Amino acid sequence: MLIERPLPFVEEYLNLLNRELCRYYPGCSLSRIQMLWLGFCLSAVIVTNKICWKSFERASLGKFGQRSLSWMFCHSKIFWEEVFKVSVLKILHSYGITEGALCCDDVDRNRSKSTTQIHGVHKLKDKLTGGFVDGQCLVFLFLVTAKASFPVGFDFYIPDPKWKAWKKEDERLKKQKIAKKNRPAEPRRNPNYPTKIQIALNLLQTFCANFPDIQIKCFLADGLYGSSEFLEKASSLFEKEQVITKMKNSQLVRHRNREMSVSQFFKWYPPLLQTVSIRGGSPIQVWISSARLYVPSHGKKRFVIAIRYPEEKQCRYLIASNLSWRTLDIVQAYFFRWLIEVFFEDWKGNEGWGARTKHPGEDGSRRSLILSLMLDHALLFHQDQKARLENKLAAATVASLSQRIQAEALLQFVKDLCQDGFDESKVKKLKENIDFMIPLKPSNKHMNHRNLPNMEPAPSLKRFMAIAA
Repeated sequence: MLIERPLPFVEEYLNLLNRELCRYYPGCSLSRIQMLWLGFCLSAVIVTNKICWKSFERASLGKFGQRSLSWMFCHSKIFWEEVFKVSVLKILHSYGITEGALCCDDVDRNRSKSTTQIHGVHKLKDKLTGGFVDGQCLVFLFLVTAKASFPVGFDFYIPDPKWKAWKKEDERLKKQKIAKKNRPAEPRRNPNYPTKIQIALNLLQTFCANFPDIQIKCFLADGLYGSSEFLEKASSLFEKEQVITKMKNSQLVRHRNREMSVSQFFKWYPPLLQTVSIRGGSPIQVWISSARLYVPSHGKKRFVIAIRYPEEKQCRYLIASNLSWRTLDIVQAYFFRWLIEVFFEDWKGNEGWGARTKHPGEDGSRRSLILSLMLDHALLFHQDQKARLENKLAAATVASLSQRIQAEALLQFVKDLCQDGFDESKVKKLKENIDFMIPLKPSNKHMNHRNLPNMEPAPSLKRFMAIAA
């Protein structure tokens, strides 16, 4: 796709953003050149689905040079963190959002082994293959509201090298059945390498400080964040609200002065078939059971719930901090956590954070990430998406909206080309860049570029044909 100037909805979004910046941070407002550069970059991300200066140059047919774009990214005095914060504020104000639910989760992004200069790259376990890959890990904070859902905070997770080495050695010795007292003691955590739980709590504290007017009804997270430490500290931030996480089936609970696993408890009190609404949609029937149980590791009573879909064999378990909620309300609220998974899919597939996003250093990673997340915010200001949200219609998917915007960008390019008069040099540049912008990918369906194996009887073994017959 082609683009020579910022898209209209991106310009509108940046104008609104800059006015908000002037109000909250007068010294942080964007200059005319910064606005032009940022507008083009956001437009180029959605057109190319990359954050790559060379791709941006080709898409603009050389109007925006690679070196100029890169220099602005590295040296322009844009207050990125403040811009992101104000972008969230603008969405809240534009759509009149005053309350919602917060979701927290971590996500991995694979990188190649040659990306040694990229911030926070370390070995990650591949969930598909079970092997290990090099990549980045991020913890996100995601706001779910009645109008729209969007990212409101993030940070990179980097494991403590000393603790990681100890963990690897401890697991090796454990497999050899060496007693814990004879294994090396766990090293003290380095505060420069916060855990995912600590990062999530920091993001929550920052959100509460930056957006005090937003009432958070509940906080949702997966099993990693189901520890006593997390529930206690998160509950202290949201005193009367609900904190809901998953819990392991081996988690101990106390019932009638007897300790047992949560899975064991719900064998005695099996779930009942109940009707629930998933994310405000059509009602479905789910097996549910619940109890207010004392959890020894937490040192207090928690609301514990067992859920099993009809097609599943095993129950999944939830733990909630506030005992005053009804069971079905907790279950239906927790279903909203799935929306952050949808965001991850959209963000990875359509908002530029891909394999070509390789900007070195911590600043490079954070700025390119904010650029990608700003695009997610900007899409909420596209005229079609805005109209759907304001009229209480289902929002368009990021993929379909991106395709429409790409078509609009191409039409705008053709329109500009016709208005300016036929430019043979521009058409020539276009022809030269088509192969790069729309590459042909090799198909694995055909064999014309590979050698077929021998598929005939071996002459020396033809005697066996008579035996087989």
